[in-house]
Amino acid sequence: MVNGSLGDKILEFAVPLAFTGILQQVFNAADVAVVGRFVGKNAMAAVGSNAPIVGLMVNLFVGISLGANVVIARFTGQGNEKGVRKSVNTAVLVAVISGVLLTIIGWLVSRPLLELMSVPKQVMPMALAYLRMYLLGMPVILLYNFESAIFRSQGDTTTPLICLLAAGILNVILNLFFVIVVNMTADGVALATVISNVVSSSLMFVILCRSKSNIKIEIKELGINKHILSQMLKIGVPAGLQGMVFSFSNICIQSAVNSLGADIMAASSAAFNIEIFAYYIINAFGQASTTFIGQNSGAGKPDRCKRTLRLGLMQAFAVTVVISSLGILMAEPLLRIFNDDAIVLHYGKIRLMFILIPEVLNVIIELFSGTMRGFGYSLGPALISLLGICGTRLIWVFLVFDHHSTFAMLMTCYPISWAVTAVALIILYLIKKKKFYLSVKSTGNE
Repeated sequence: MVNGSLGDKILEFAVPLAFTGILQQVFNAADVAVVGRFVGKNAMAAVGSNAPIVGLMVNLFVGISLGANVVIARFTGQGNEKGVRKSVNTAVLVAVISGVLLTIIGWLVSRPLLELMSVPKQVMPMALAYLRMYLLGMPVILLYNFESAIFRSQGDTTTPLICLLAAGILNVILNLFFVIVVNMTADGVALATVISNVVSSSLMFVILCRSKSNIKIEIKELGINKHILSQMLKIGVPAGLQGMVFSFSNICIQSAVNSLGADIMAASSAAFNIEIFAYYIINAFGQASTTFIGQNSGAGKPDRCKRTLRLGLMQAFAVTVVISSLGILMAEPLLRIFNDDAIVLHYGKIRLMFILIPEVLNVIIELFSGTMRGFGYSLGPALISLLGICGTRLIWVFLVFDHHSTFAMLMTCYPISWAVTAVALIILYLIKKKKFYLSVKSTGNE
């Protein structure tokens, strides 16, 4: 990461990471497709209505895993082997403890959260069963995310992909088994997800324990280093809050979607499982920026930091335009995978148009946020997301949608909030740019 060409290495890093996100979504989409085909629209709506809640609960800790990624990448760039080992052991233990706490808290607030989102009575039993089953897997779900961050910090995005692929195939098989053979509903696909996450996190844990490199896990050395944890939290908590802001705003939007009925809930769920592919690709380039800039800032190489952002933007823009165009052109056959009801197809296509056409704005949001996190600055992007994403969407839902309650009017909040946030992040980067690169130069002169 700190020597030689950059463009090909960014792609080599981002492509497996994008496929990892896509595979995760394929397996999530399999949950929706299985219940949509074999149980019905209400079960499909139950699974879809939980997506923002799960995101809200998980994103804080996914952000902290990004903090671990940056800290380990910096120690790697500095050649600090002891720092790398302590960071790995801290990250693993934090993941497991956080997962247990999240399971307990999630069970306590699951019903109130679903009621707050106005989940219809006919959907509520399956939605609650799905969420509580899913929450049981939080320790292994968070462990997978932290282990992936450890591998990413070393430029390895292939190992998490392979482990996920093996677990994901099992997930699809178990989906069909629990729903068709055992006659479970939404809770069946949640159970399949939990089991598959046990497999993927266990595979990576074994690989880390057997590793010959600095990221090897030593069971007897597992512990939390307070100084390293504070560094992870300093970078990771704002990044996690940024993700939570997205999820919180999505909960508000999902609540508005729920008020429009089960058909639109099912349509929105199906469309989400298509449009999210583009986001995972964009996010992969954002994480590439975080990791490459983290290592190169640690190595004191400002020019490579600048080139990372420039090349990442060019590559992410190109790929996003292609993927978004394909999603729009193939909207109907893709939506039919989940449900072929005419109303579901109609509203699903409306959502895809409002999300995929302006998706390029997300490239700016992810790349500039990822770049600033790589420099160790997460608070600013998090605050801008709070105001730009969450603020704009809340204003739209409660002031505009409340008076014009159509699905198209609701979806308009996505491109508007993205545009506001993208412009604000560019301005923030330009203000902080000089300070970032001066700090990198001083690192290189030490």
